[in-house]
Amino acid sequence: VTEALKPHLKPCSKHDEPDVIMTIDGLSTYLMVSKKWIYEATSTRSIPHFKLTNKQLRFKKREIDAWIDSLRRSAMNEPTSKLRLIK
Repeated sequence: VTEALKPHLKPCSKHDEPDVIMTIDGLSTYLMVSKKWIYEATSTRSIPHFKLTNKQLRFKKREIDAWIDSLRRSAMNEPTSKLRLIK
């Protein structure tokens, strides 16, 4: 049964999904930030991007997702300083 269904099953791996190219508008919607913030981030080269010949900015979704993952910080185990648990 499994062998018969294999051709009809869709792979679930992220690596099999085609890379999506986003514009400034698409990225601002995806990240929920302003276009101005994206322009500032690209000018300081803090966000992965590339420029087309006419200086239009484009972003690969995979690179943006990897960049977001690199910004992740782990939660602290115990509250410190002024942060206290409410009992």
